[in-house]
Amino acid sequence: MRSISATQLINALPFLRSAPYTVHSLPAGTPVFTEGVDCGKIGFVQRGIVRVFKMSETGREITLYRIEAGESCILSMSCALSNPIHQASAVVEEDAELLTLTTHDFQHLVEKSHEARNYLFSQFATRLTDVMLLVEEIVFKRMDERLAALLADPKRDVDEYISIASEEKLQITHIAETHIHADFLTGSRELARQTGAELYLSNEGGPDWQYSAPHIGLRDGSSFMVGNVKIDVWHTPGHTPEHISFLITDTKNSTVPVMMATGDFVFVGDVGRPDLLERAAGYVGTMERGARQMYQSLQRFKTLPDFVQILPGHGAGSACGKSLGAVPFSTVGYEKITNWALNITNENDFVQEILRGQPEAPTYFAMMKKLNTSERTVLKTIPQPRKYTLAELKMAMRDGAVIVDTRGKMSFAGGHIPGSLNIQDNNSFSTWAGWMLSYTQPIVLIAPDSRVEHLVRSLIRIGLDTVIGYVSDIEQWAYQGNSTETLEQINVQDLHQTLLISNAELLDVRGISEVEQGCIGGAKHIHAGHLPKLAQTLDKQRTYIVYCAGGDCSSLASSYLLQQDFKHVVNVIGGFNAWKEARLPIAEALAAEELEEMA
Repeated sequence: MRSISATQLINALPFLRSAPYTVHSLPAGTPVFTEGVDCGKIGFVQRGIVRVFKMSETGREITLYRIEAGESCILSMSCALSNPIHQASAVVEEDAELLTLTTHDFQHLVEKSHEARNYLFSQFATRLTDVMLLVEEIVFKRMDERLAALLADPKRDVDEYISIASEEKLQITHIAETHIHADFLTGSRELARQTGAELYLSNEGGPDWQYSAPHIGLRDGSSFMVGNVKIDVWHTPGHTPEHISFLITDTKNSTVPVMMATGDFVFVGDVGRPDLLERAAGYVGTMERGARQMYQSLQRFKTLPDFVQILPGHGAGSACGKSLGAVPFSTVGYEKITNWALNITNENDFVQEILRGQPEAPTYFAMMKKLNTSERTVLKTIPQPRKYTLAELKMAMRDGAVIVDTRGKMSFAGGHIPGSLNIQDNNSFSTWAGWMLSYTQPIVLIAPDSRVEHLVRSLIRIGLDTVIGYVSDIEQWAYQGNSTETLEQINVQDLHQTLLISNAELLDVRGISEVEQGCIGGAKHIHAGHLPKLAQTLDKQRTYIVYCAGGDCSSLASSYLLQQDFKHVVNVIGGFNAWKEARLPIAEALAAEELEEMA
């Protein structure tokens, strides 16, 4: 019979070293974890054999598991279980020694030690499932029934993850980030606070790219287990210097990796842009260096087997790339065929192509970088702004709050509270909010009751925690005699005639890549998101006719100009798309370099 000493057991399970354990010598036949005998404790067998059994509904004993020396932990089995079918106990079959500690001490140990959690899940999630289904109250509120889970790059409103984990009987034990994000505020700290999970963060990139929060540092070649799943860390710089990706192997079924969580390294049809640090966060000289790092990272990526699935951090619509696909995941083989970045074999050509035509970098990205590395407010719950009375709304406006009107552009044009911004409730809401809103100014929303929570979640995901209240509509505002403002509209046919006889200034607020495809002759280009820093270059006494691709962001831009006391602002219905459909003359765009200089 195999034997193991307490010292050997502690060496095998180092997380026990800090635990206040007791060693017991138990002769054969001794009942374990029944009333009066170590009830409410956790035991590790050091020597001997212990048999665990339960009573069936008919009263017959059914053997569940036989534990030999040093093999496994017996979870505490209370003798006060409410359901008779759950009655269970254990008996020493051959003289044994047990190392025991209270469930309270064991819970404290598991909460602070990822090694203890890894051990618990790896040993019991598959080998003692039947035993653990008997236990009514144990560590982590029935952690016995749950499988370990890793969550990568979580959003800040983490209640959804916790709900899904509960429904799927998962315990979030590991939280990882692929890089210091610029486009949203991660919820890693909120999730760690609520679950007790460890943070696994990159220690790559040098001293300027280190996290201040306590964490387990990861480097190229690091690995760790999440239950039976092995996570191997690859350093994949390019998008950012510290970026890492996670190569995932299901060790229960295979010895080769089956998928990779790529974060902002490889997307479906695209790769992470390397220019954000310079264009959004002001890290001068990082753009070309990042592009060359990205090229080298991709050469390593191409060595992976074609069957490996990739799980990217973003899909279509993200500003972290220029041509992201809409499907949520892909494979290495598919990307080798279809992804432009994997089909350029010359590094200089790659650098030139990846830096060309990238969308404007939102100004709030610099704030995200700062907040994701330094200490910040950790949300305990989702903010619940109050529904304001008109008196409270007026007081908030007097105190400097900005009114964000989330209604559709035509409703806004027909009448709105003077000074309000039209940031429409659509998929681009948080992006435009990041461009246009201050991180210190209180916010009041104009939105239906049913949409307020969604909008608040969208704002806190980029760190805008200053929503103080909301109003469901402006009918009462107008009904009680308060002044409203309209936004004049013009269709493209009338615009064409107006341009022939008017000296109005035509303002194109689209992105550079859109303008490069053609524009309306004579238009001045300022991206809508750059208006807060460039509006002062415009003459407030002139008439400005504003257009974008379809009329949405031009409504936002127009509302901003009105807020800044521009006297006469007109929005183009349907924008440049309507202009093209009407077969009106299209002018050749300025070179991208000139447009960037103007911005």
